Amino acid sequence: MEATSVAIIITVYFLVLFIIARLTGKKADTETFFTAGRQSPWYVVAFGMIGASLSGVTFISVPGWVGSSEFTYMAMVLGYLAGYIAIAFILLPLYYKLNLVSIYTYLEKRFGFYSYKTGAGFFLISRIIGASFRLFLVAGVLQLAVFDHWGVPFGVTVTVAIALIWVYTLKGGIKTVVWTDTLQTLFMLLAVSVTIIIIGNEMGWGLSEIVTNVENSSYSKWFETDVNESNFWLKNFIAGAFITLTMTGLDQDMMQKNLTCKSLKDAQKNMLWFSVVLIFVNLIFLSLGALLFIYSEKNGIPIPKNTDDLYPLLALNNLGSAAGILFMLGIIAAAYSSADSALTALTTSFCHDFLDIKKYPEKERKRIKLLTHIGMSTILLVVILIFNEIERDNVIKELFNAAGFTYGPLLGLFAYGLFIKKQLSKEFLVPVIAIIAPVITYLLVEYSVVLFNGYEIGFERLLINGLLTIIGLLFITDWSSEVDALDSDLKSDKF
Repeated sequence: MEATSVAIIITVYFLVLFIIARLTGKKADTETFFTAGRQSPWYVVAFGMIGASLSGVTFISVPGWVGSSEFTYMAMVLGYLAGYIAIAFILLPLYYKLNLVSIYTYLEKRFGFYSYKTGAGFFLISRIIGASFRLFLVAGVLQLAVFDHWGVPFGVTVTVAIALIWVYTLKGGIKTVVWTDTLQTLFMLLAVSVTIIIIGNEMGWGLSEIVTNVENSSYSKWFETDVNESNFWLKNFIAGAFITLTMTGLDQDMMQKNLTCKSLKDAQKNMLWFSVVLIFVNLIFLSLGALLFIYSEKNGIPIPKNTDDLYPLLALNNLGSAAGILFMLGIIAAAYSSADSALTALTTSFCHDFLDIKKYPEKERKRIKLLTHIGMSTILLVVILIFNEIERDNVIKELFNAAGFTYGPLLGLFAYGLFIKKQLSKEFLVPVIAIIAPVITYLLVEYSVVLFNGYEIGFERLLINGLLTIIGLLFITDWSSEVDALDSDLKSDKF
Protein backbone atom coordinates (compact mmCIF):
# COMPACT_ATOMS: atom_id res chain seq x y z
CA MET A 1 0.00 0.00 0.00
CA GLU A 2 1.05 3.56 -0.62
CA ALA A 3 1.98 5.55 2.46
CA THR A 4 -0.47 8.30 1.50
CA SER A 5 -3.37 5.84 1.39
CA VAL A 6 -2.50 4.55 4.85
CA ALA A 7 -2.26 8.09 6.19
CA ILE A 8 -5.74 8.88 4.82
CA ILE A 9 -7.15 5.75 6.51
CA ILE A 10 -5.59 6.75 9.83
CA THR A 11 -6.91 10.31 9.54
CA VAL A 12 -10.49 9.22 8.80
CA TYR A 13 -10.36 6.64 11.57
CA PHE A 14 -9.34 9.18 14.17
CA LEU A 15 -11.94 11.67 13.03
CA VAL A 16 -14.53 9.03 13.91
CA LEU A 17 -12.92 8.51 17.33
CA PHE A 18 -12.89 12.24 18.00
CA ILE A 19 -16.60 12.47 17.16
CA ILE A 20 -17.32 9.68 19.67
CA ALA A 21 -15.10 11.40 22.22
CA ARG A 22 -16.96 14.67 21.76
CA LEU A 23 -20.35 13.01 22.21
CA THR A 24 -19.34 11.01 25.28
CA GLY A 25 -17.36 13.88 26.82
CA LYS A 26 -20.31 16.27 27.06
CA LYS A 27 -20.89 17.49 30.62
CA ALA A 28 -18.12 15.17 31.80
CA ASP A 29 -16.47 15.83 35.15
CA THR A 30 -13.65 13.98 36.90
CA GLU A 31 -16.08 11.39 38.28
CA THR A 32 -17.24 10.64 34.73
CA PHE A 33 -13.60 10.30 33.64
CA PHE A 34 -12.98 7.65 36.33
CA THR A 35 -16.31 5.74 36.52
CA ALA A 36 -18.52 6.79 33.52
CA GLY A 37 -21.23 7.43 36.11
CA ARG A 38 -21.55 3.63 36.47
CA GLN A 39 -24.13 3.59 33.65
CA SER A 40 -22.43 1.54 30.91
CA PRO A 41 -24.55 -1.21 29.25
CA TRP A 42 -22.94 -4.58 30.08
CA TYR A 43 -23.08 -5.87 26.49
CA VAL A 44 -21.23 -2.78 25.22
CA VAL A 45 -18.52 -3.27 27.85
CA ALA A 46 -18.27 -7.00 27.00
CA PHE A 47 -17.81 -6.42 23.27
CA GLY A 48 -15.30 -3.62 23.81
CA MET A 49 -13.29 -5.71 26.27
CA ILE A 50 -12.57 -8.23 23.49
CA GLY A 51 -10.50 -5.60 21.71
CA ALA A 52 -8.90 -4.35 24.91
CA SER A 53 -7.90 -7.89 25.93
CA LEU A 54 -6.50 -8.83 22.55
CA SER A 55 -4.72 -5.60 21.62
CA GLY A 56 -2.17 -5.10 18.88
CA VAL A 57 0.01 -7.78 20.44
CA THR A 58 -2.58 -10.49 19.76
CA PHE A 59 -3.42 -9.03 16.36
CA ILE A 60 0.14 -9.39 15.09
CA SER A 61 2.05 -11.56 17.52
CA VAL A 62 -0.36 -14.50 18.04
CA PRO A 63 -0.49 -15.29 14.28
CA GLY A 64 3.29 -14.92 14.14
CA TRP A 65 3.76 -17.20 17.14
CA VAL A 66 2.05 -20.11 15.35
CA GLY A 67 5.25 -20.85 13.44
CA SER A 68 7.12 -21.90 16.58
CA SER A 69 4.36 -22.97 18.99
CA GLU A 70 1.54 -24.19 16.70
CA PHE A 71 -1.86 -23.90 18.45
CA THR A 72 -0.47 -24.66 21.93
CA TYR A 73 -1.50 -21.14 22.93
CA MET A 74 -5.07 -22.51 23.11
CA ALA A 75 -4.24 -24.34 26.34
CA MET A 76 -3.53 -20.94 27.85
CA VAL A 77 -6.73 -19.51 26.34
CA LEU A 78 -8.76 -22.28 28.02
CA GLY A 79 -7.03 -21.32 31.25
CA TYR A 80 -8.24 -17.77 30.67
CA LEU A 81 -11.82 -19.04 30.91
CA ALA A 82 -11.18 -20.48 34.37
CA GLY A 83 -9.63 -17.18 35.43
CA TYR A 84 -12.57 -15.12 34.17
CA ILE A 85 -15.04 -17.32 36.08
CA ALA A 86 -13.05 -16.72 39.27
CA ILE A 87 -13.07 -12.96 38.62
CA ALA A 88 -16.84 -12.94 38.07
CA PHE A 89 -17.69 -14.74 41.30
CA ILE A 90 -14.85 -13.82 43.67
CA LEU A 91 -13.37 -10.43 42.79
CA LEU A 92 -16.29 -8.55 41.21
CA PRO A 93 -18.59 -9.08 44.24
CA LEU A 94 -15.84 -7.69 46.47
CA TYR A 95 -15.20 -4.64 44.30
CA TYR A 96 -18.88 -3.81 44.01
CA LYS A 97 -19.48 -4.35 47.72
CA LEU A 98 -16.74 -1.86 48.55
CA ASN A 99 -17.88 0.53 45.77
CA LEU A 100 -14.31 1.00 44.59
CA VAL A 101 -12.96 3.42 42.01
CA SER A 102 -9.40 2.13 42.30
CA ILE A 103 -9.36 -1.57 43.14
CA TYR A 104 -6.14 -1.14 45.13
CA THR A 105 -7.94 0.71 47.93
CA TYR A 106 -9.02 -2.80 48.97
CA LEU A 107 -5.42 -3.44 50.06
CA GLU A 108 -5.45 -0.41 52.37
CA LYS A 109 -8.74 -1.52 53.85
CA ARG A 110 -7.48 -5.07 54.30
CA PHE A 111 -3.87 -4.47 55.39
CA GLY A 112 -2.79 -0.84 55.54
CA PHE A 113 -0.85 1.96 53.90
CA TYR A 114 2.25 0.07 52.71
CA SER A 115 0.32 -2.79 51.11
CA TYR A 116 -1.94 -0.30 49.36
CA LYS A 117 0.91 1.71 47.89
CA THR A 118 2.82 -1.46 46.97
CA GLY A 119 -0.16 -2.88 45.07
CA ALA A 120 -0.86 0.39 43.26
CA GLY A 121 2.82 0.82 42.49
CA PHE A 122 3.17 -2.63 40.97
CA PHE A 123 0.07 -1.98 38.86
CA LEU A 124 1.62 1.20 37.49
CA ILE A 125 4.83 -0.65 36.62
CA SER A 126 2.94 -3.59 35.11
CA ARG A 127 0.56 -1.51 33.02
CA ILE A 128 3.26 0.89 31.80
CA ILE A 129 5.32 -2.09 30.58
CA GLY A 130 2.29 -3.83 29.06
CA ALA A 131 0.96 -0.73 27.32
CA SER A 132 4.43 0.11 26.05
CA PHE A 133 4.86 -3.39 24.57
CA ARG A 134 1.56 -3.06 22.74
CA LEU A 135 2.10 0.45 21.44
CA PHE A 136 5.66 -0.34 20.43
CA LEU A 137 4.47 -3.19 18.23
CA VAL A 138 1.87 -1.05 16.47
CA ALA A 139 4.12 1.97 16.13
CA GLY A 140 6.59 -0.31 14.36
CA VAL A 141 3.93 -1.28 11.83
CA LEU A 142 2.96 2.35 11.25
CA GLN A 143 6.63 3.16 10.82
CA LEU A 144 6.99 0.42 8.21
CA ALA A 145 3.79 1.30 6.35
CA VAL A 146 3.91 5.10 6.40
CA PHE A 147 6.57 7.01 8.21
CA ASP A 148 9.68 5.29 6.84
CA HIS A 149 8.53 6.35 3.35
CA TRP A 150 8.40 9.96 4.52
CA GLY A 151 11.69 9.85 6.43
CA VAL A 152 9.96 10.43 9.79
CA PRO A 153 11.95 9.11 12.80
CA PHE A 154 10.43 6.38 14.99
CA GLY A 155 10.34 8.74 17.98
CA VAL A 156 8.03 11.11 16.11
CA THR A 157 5.76 8.20 15.11
CA VAL A 158 5.38 7.15 18.75
CA THR A 159 4.81 10.73 19.90
CA VAL A 160 2.00 11.21 17.38
CA ALA A 161 0.42 7.87 18.32
CA ILE A 162 0.33 8.71 22.03
CA ALA A 163 -0.76 12.30 21.44
CA LEU A 164 -3.84 11.10 19.54
CA ILE A 165 -4.83 8.85 22.46
CA TRP A 166 -4.30 11.70 24.89
CA VAL A 167 -6.57 14.02 22.92
CA TYR A 168 -9.59 11.77 22.54
CA THR A 169 -9.50 10.42 26.12
CA LEU A 170 -8.80 13.81 27.69
CA LYS A 171 -12.34 14.76 28.68
CA GLY A 172 -14.55 11.67 28.73
CA GLY A 173 -11.97 9.22 30.08
CA ILE A 174 -13.36 5.75 30.71
CA LYS A 175 -16.81 6.73 29.39
CA THR A 176 -15.24 7.52 26.01
CA VAL A 177 -13.09 4.38 26.14
CA VAL A 178 -16.08 2.07 26.68
CA TRP A 179 -17.67 3.27 23.43
CA THR A 180 -14.52 3.68 21.30
CA ASP A 181 -13.42 0.17 22.28
CA THR A 182 -16.67 -1.20 20.84
CA LEU A 183 -15.95 0.37 17.47
CA GLN A 184 -12.34 -0.72 17.56
CA THR A 185 -13.21 -4.33 18.41
CA LEU A 186 -15.56 -4.41 15.42
CA PHE A 187 -12.81 -3.22 13.05
CA MET A 188 -10.28 -5.67 14.45
CA LEU A 189 -12.51 -8.74 14.12
CA LEU A 190 -13.64 -7.65 10.67
CA ALA A 191 -10.01 -7.31 9.55
CA VAL A 192 -9.02 -10.80 10.72
CA SER A 193 -12.12 -12.53 9.36
CA VAL A 194 -11.92 -10.94 5.91
CA THR A 195 -8.15 -11.57 5.70
CA ILE A 196 -8.81 -15.27 6.28
CA ILE A 197 -11.32 -15.23 3.41
CA ILE A 198 -8.87 -13.37 1.15
CA ILE A 199 -6.12 -15.93 1.81
CA GLY A 200 -8.61 -18.72 1.19
CA ASN A 201 -9.51 -17.20 -2.17
CA GLU A 202 -5.83 -16.84 -3.07
CA MET A 203 -5.38 -20.54 -2.29
CA GLY A 204 -8.57 -21.54 -4.14
CA TRP A 205 -10.29 -22.69 -0.94
CA GLY A 206 -13.82 -22.20 0.32
CA LEU A 207 -14.63 -21.87 4.02
CA SER A 208 -14.87 -25.62 4.64
CA GLU A 209 -11.56 -26.18 2.83
CA ILE A 210 -9.91 -23.46 4.92
CA VAL A 211 -10.99 -25.25 8.09
CA THR A 212 -9.85 -28.64 6.77
CA ASN A 213 -6.43 -27.42 5.61
CA VAL A 214 -5.74 -25.59 8.85
CA GLU A 215 -6.83 -28.63 10.87
CA ASN A 216 -4.60 -30.96 8.83
CA SER A 217 -1.59 -28.65 8.77
CA SER A 218 1.56 -29.06 10.85
CA TYR A 219 0.53 -25.99 12.84
CA SER A 220 -2.69 -27.32 14.40
CA LYS A 221 -1.22 -29.03 17.47
CA TRP A 222 -3.15 -27.82 20.52
CA PHE A 223 -1.42 -29.55 23.43
CA GLU A 224 2.29 -30.00 24.14
CA THR A 225 2.61 -33.24 26.17
CA ASP A 226 6.34 -33.06 27.01
CA VAL A 227 6.42 -31.89 30.62
CA ASN A 228 9.91 -30.43 30.19
CA GLU A 229 8.83 -28.03 27.44
CA SER A 230 8.07 -24.45 28.49
CA ASN A 231 4.69 -24.65 26.70
CA PHE A 232 3.57 -27.97 28.28
CA TRP A 233 -0.24 -27.85 28.17
CA LEU A 234 -0.90 -28.03 31.91
CA LYS A 235 1.62 -25.28 32.61
CA ASN A 236 -0.01 -23.14 29.94
CA PHE A 237 -3.51 -23.81 31.30
CA ILE A 238 -2.57 -22.92 34.87
CA ALA A 239 -0.54 -19.93 33.69
CA GLY A 240 -3.50 -18.75 31.60
CA ALA A 241 -5.84 -18.88 34.60
CA PHE A 242 -3.48 -16.91 36.82
CA ILE A 243 -2.47 -14.47 34.08
CA THR A 244 -6.17 -13.68 33.69
CA LEU A 245 -6.67 -13.31 37.44
CA THR A 246 -3.83 -10.80 37.61
CA MET A 247 -3.80 -9.05 34.21
CA THR A 248 -7.58 -8.65 34.30
CA GLY A 249 -8.95 -9.20 37.81
CA LEU A 250 -6.16 -7.38 39.65
CA ASP A 251 -5.59 -4.80 36.93
CA GLN A 252 -7.18 -1.37 37.24
CA ASP A 253 -7.22 -1.01 33.47
CA MET A 254 -9.47 -4.01 32.81
CA MET A 255 -11.56 -3.81 35.97
CA GLN A 256 -12.29 -0.10 35.53
CA LYS A 257 -14.48 -0.98 32.55
CA ASN A 258 -16.35 -3.61 34.54
CA LEU A 259 -16.93 -1.16 37.38
CA THR A 260 -18.73 1.20 34.99
CA CYS A 261 -21.60 -1.31 34.68
CA LYS A 262 -24.87 -0.48 36.42
CA SER A 263 -24.78 -3.41 38.85
CA LEU A 264 -22.79 -6.44 39.96
CA LYS A 265 -25.15 -8.71 38.02
CA ASP A 266 -24.49 -6.76 34.82
CA ALA A 267 -20.74 -6.85 35.40
CA GLN A 268 -20.85 -10.64 35.88
CA LYS A 269 -22.88 -11.12 32.70
CA ASN A 270 -20.32 -8.99 30.88
CA MET A 271 -17.43 -11.06 32.20
CA LEU A 272 -18.95 -14.47 31.43
CA TRP A 273 -20.15 -13.67 27.90
CA PHE A 274 -16.89 -11.95 27.07
CA SER A 275 -14.79 -14.91 28.30
CA VAL A 276 -16.65 -17.48 26.18
CA VAL A 277 -16.51 -15.37 23.02
CA LEU A 278 -12.80 -14.76 23.58
CA ILE A 279 -12.04 -18.49 23.15
CA PHE A 280 -13.44 -18.49 19.61
CA VAL A 281 -11.79 -15.17 18.77
CA ASN A 282 -8.36 -16.49 19.75
CA LEU A 283 -8.97 -19.61 17.68
CA ILE A 284 -9.65 -17.38 14.68
CA PHE A 285 -6.37 -15.52 15.26
CA LEU A 286 -4.42 -18.80 15.45
CA SER A 287 -6.13 -20.03 12.28
CA LEU A 288 -5.05 -16.85 10.54
CA GLY A 289 -1.50 -17.53 11.68
CA ALA A 290 -1.54 -21.04 10.23
CA LEU A 291 -2.91 -19.70 6.94
CA LEU A 292 -0.19 -17.04 6.76
CA PHE A 293 2.55 -19.68 7.09
CA ILE A 294 0.82 -22.07 4.64
CA TYR A 295 0.38 -19.26 2.10
CA SER A 296 4.02 -18.19 2.45
CA GLU A 297 5.31 -21.74 2.01
CA LYS A 298 3.16 -22.36 -1.08
CA ASN A 299 4.25 -19.11 -2.74
CA GLY A 300 7.92 -19.30 -1.82
CA ILE A 301 7.77 -16.19 0.37
CA PRO A 302 10.61 -16.11 2.95
CA ILE A 303 9.48 -16.13 6.57
CA PRO A 304 10.94 -13.08 8.34
CA LYS A 305 13.31 -13.72 11.23
CA ASN A 306 10.94 -11.88 13.53
CA THR A 307 7.68 -13.72 12.81
CA ASP A 308 5.68 -10.79 14.24
CA ASP A 309 6.42 -9.14 10.88
CA LEU A 310 4.79 -11.89 8.79
CA TYR A 311 1.17 -10.69 8.93
CA PRO A 312 1.94 -7.01 8.20
CA LEU A 313 4.35 -7.91 5.36
CA LEU A 314 1.86 -10.17 3.60
CA ALA A 315 -1.13 -7.89 4.17
CA LEU A 316 0.64 -4.79 2.91
CA ASN A 317 2.57 -6.35 0.04
CA ASN A 318 1.05 -9.63 -1.18
CA LEU A 319 -2.67 -9.96 -0.46
CA GLY A 320 -4.04 -6.96 -2.33
CA SER A 321 -5.25 -3.50 -1.37
CA ALA A 322 -8.37 -4.73 0.47
CA ALA A 323 -6.26 -6.84 2.82
CA GLY A 324 -3.88 -3.91 3.32
CA ILE A 325 -6.66 -1.47 4.19
CA LEU A 326 -8.30 -3.93 6.56
CA PHE A 327 -4.97 -4.73 8.18
CA MET A 328 -4.25 -1.08 8.88
CA LEU A 329 -7.74 -0.53 10.30
CA GLY A 330 -7.39 -3.67 12.40
CA ILE A 331 -3.95 -2.91 13.79
CA ILE A 332 -4.85 0.68 14.63
CA ALA A 333 -8.08 -0.49 16.29
CA ALA A 334 -6.26 -3.25 18.18
CA ALA A 335 -3.60 -0.88 19.41
CA TYR A 336 -5.85 1.91 20.52
CA SER A 337 -8.50 -0.31 22.11
CA SER A 338 -5.93 -1.30 24.73
CA ALA A 339 -3.76 1.80 24.82
CA ASP A 340 -6.58 4.29 25.45
CA SER A 341 -7.91 2.33 28.42
CA ALA A 342 -4.36 1.84 29.72
CA LEU A 343 -3.70 5.58 29.72
CA THR A 344 -7.04 6.24 31.42
CA ALA A 345 -6.39 3.54 34.05
CA LEU A 346 -2.88 4.81 34.77
CA THR A 347 -4.26 8.30 35.25
CA THR A 348 -7.05 6.98 37.49
CA SER A 349 -4.74 4.90 39.66
CA PHE A 350 -2.16 7.62 40.16
CA CYS A 351 -4.80 10.25 40.93
CA HIS A 352 -6.66 8.10 43.44
CA ASP A 353 -3.90 5.90 44.88
CA PHE A 354 -1.07 8.41 45.18
CA LEU A 355 -2.57 11.91 44.94
CA ASP A 356 -5.82 11.19 46.83
CA ILE A 357 -7.70 13.33 44.32
CA LYS A 358 -11.09 12.90 46.01
CA LYS A 359 -10.15 15.29 48.81
CA TYR A 360 -9.84 18.27 46.42
CA PRO A 361 -12.59 20.49 44.96
CA GLU A 362 -13.66 19.81 41.36
CA LYS A 363 -11.60 22.62 39.83
CA GLU A 364 -8.40 21.32 41.44
CA ARG A 365 -9.31 17.75 40.48
CA LYS A 366 -9.44 18.73 36.83
CA ARG A 367 -6.00 20.31 37.03
CA ILE A 368 -4.51 17.26 38.78
CA LYS A 369 -6.13 14.90 36.28
CA LEU A 370 -4.81 16.94 33.33
CA LEU A 371 -1.22 17.00 34.63
CA THR A 372 -1.32 13.29 35.47
CA HIS A 373 -2.71 12.48 32.02
CA ILE A 374 0.18 14.38 30.42
CA GLY A 375 2.71 12.77 32.75
CA MET A 376 1.57 9.21 32.03
CA SER A 377 1.61 9.88 28.29
CA THR A 378 5.20 11.08 28.56
CA ILE A 379 6.25 8.02 30.56
CA LEU A 380 4.77 5.69 27.94
CA LEU A 381 6.69 7.54 25.24
CA VAL A 382 10.01 7.19 27.07
CA VAL A 383 9.52 3.48 27.84
CA ILE A 384 8.62 2.69 24.21
CA LEU A 385 11.74 4.47 22.97
CA ILE A 386 13.85 2.48 25.44
CA PHE A 387 12.25 -0.78 24.35
CA ASN A 388 13.01 0.07 20.73
CA GLU A 389 16.71 -0.08 21.57
CA ILE A 390 16.47 -3.55 23.13
CA GLU A 391 16.68 -6.74 21.05
CA ARG A 392 13.44 -8.64 21.50
CA ASP A 393 11.76 -12.00 20.89
CA ASN A 394 8.12 -12.55 19.91
CA VAL A 395 6.32 -9.65 21.61
CA ILE A 396 3.41 -11.58 23.14
CA LYS A 397 5.93 -13.98 24.68
CA GLU A 398 7.90 -11.04 26.06
CA LEU A 399 4.69 -9.49 27.41
CA PHE A 400 3.72 -12.60 29.36
CA ASN A 401 7.28 -13.05 30.60
CA ALA A 402 7.29 -9.51 31.97
CA ALA A 403 3.85 -10.01 33.53
CA GLY A 404 5.17 -12.99 35.46
CA PHE A 405 7.55 -10.70 37.34
CA THR A 406 5.46 -7.56 37.80
CA TYR A 407 2.01 -9.03 38.52
CA GLY A 408 3.24 -11.75 40.91
CA PRO A 409 3.28 -9.55 44.04
CA LEU A 410 -0.26 -8.34 43.23
CA LEU A 411 -1.41 -11.96 42.97
CA GLY A 412 0.20 -12.78 46.31
CA LEU A 413 -1.24 -9.75 48.13
CA PHE A 414 -4.80 -10.25 46.92
CA ALA A 415 -4.73 -14.03 47.43
CA TYR A 416 -3.51 -13.63 51.00
CA GLY A 417 -6.05 -10.89 51.67
CA LEU A 418 -8.97 -12.94 50.35
CA PHE A 419 -8.20 -16.38 51.73
CA ILE A 420 -6.01 -16.03 54.83
CA LYS A 421 -7.95 -14.53 57.72
CA LYS A 422 -5.00 -12.97 59.52
CA GLN A 423 -3.46 -9.52 59.78
CA LEU A 424 0.17 -8.55 59.23
CA SER A 425 2.27 -7.70 62.29
CA LYS A 426 4.97 -5.83 60.34
CA GLU A 427 3.03 -4.44 57.43
CA PHE A 428 5.80 -1.94 56.61
CA LEU A 429 7.86 -4.87 55.25
CA VAL A 430 5.37 -5.60 52.44
CA PRO A 431 7.29 -3.49 49.84
CA VAL A 432 10.48 -5.44 50.67
CA ILE A 433 8.73 -8.79 50.21
CA ALA A 434 7.19 -7.58 46.94
CA ILE A 435 10.68 -6.85 45.59
CA ILE A 436 12.41 -9.99 46.89
CA ALA A 437 9.80 -12.38 45.44
CA PRO A 438 10.33 -11.33 41.78
CA VAL A 439 14.12 -11.41 42.25
CA ILE A 440 14.02 -15.00 43.52
CA THR A 441 11.59 -15.90 40.72
CA TYR A 442 13.98 -14.47 38.14
CA LEU A 443 16.86 -16.58 39.50
CA LEU A 444 14.71 -19.72 39.47
CA VAL A 445 13.70 -19.06 35.87
CA GLU A 446 17.28 -18.44 34.75
CA TYR A 447 18.63 -21.63 36.34
CA SER A 448 15.55 -23.88 36.22
CA VAL A 449 17.05 -26.34 33.71
CA VAL A 450 20.04 -26.94 36.01
CA LEU A 451 18.11 -26.87 39.29
CA PHE A 452 15.18 -29.04 38.21
CA ASN A 453 16.81 -31.71 36.02
CA GLY A 454 15.93 -30.22 32.63
CA TYR A 455 12.58 -28.72 33.58
CA GLU A 456 12.17 -25.25 32.06
CA ILE A 457 9.99 -22.72 33.85
CA GLY A 458 7.66 -20.95 31.42
CA PHE A 459 4.70 -18.69 32.04
CA GLU A 460 4.06 -20.39 35.41
CA ARG A 461 6.64 -17.95 36.77
CA LEU A 462 3.64 -15.77 37.67
CA LEU A 463 2.28 -18.45 40.00
CA ILE A 464 5.71 -19.04 41.53
CA ASN A 465 6.13 -15.30 42.11
CA GLY A 466 2.72 -15.08 43.78
CA LEU A 467 3.45 -18.07 46.04
CA LEU A 468 6.79 -16.57 47.09
CA THR A 469 4.98 -13.34 47.96
CA ILE A 470 2.48 -15.25 50.10
CA ILE A 471 5.31 -17.13 51.85
CA GLY A 472 6.98 -13.81 52.60
CA LEU A 473 3.73 -12.43 54.03
CA LEU A 474 3.35 -15.50 56.24
CA PHE A 475 6.65 -14.60 57.90
CA ILE A 476 5.18 -11.26 59.04
CA THR A 477 1.71 -12.58 59.93
CA ASP A 478 0.14 -11.87 63.30
CA TRP A 479 -1.15 -15.37 64.03
CA SER A 480 -3.16 -14.19 67.03
CA SER A 481 -5.31 -11.90 64.86
CA GLU A 482 -8.57 -12.82 63.13
CA VAL A 483 -10.33 -10.99 60.32
CA ASP A 484 -13.12 -11.80 57.90
CA ALA A 485 -11.21 -11.37 54.65
CA LEU A 486 -14.37 -10.84 52.61
CA ASP A 487 -16.09 -8.44 55.01
CA SER A 488 -16.55 -4.88 53.74
CA ASP A 489 -15.65 -3.53 57.20
CA LEU A 490 -12.15 -4.91 57.06
CA LYS A 491 -9.97 -2.40 58.76
CA SER A 492 -11.60 0.99 58.98
CA ASP A 493 -14.72 2.89 58.04
CA LYS A 494 -12.99 5.63 56.08
CA PHE A 495 -14.35 4.31 52.78
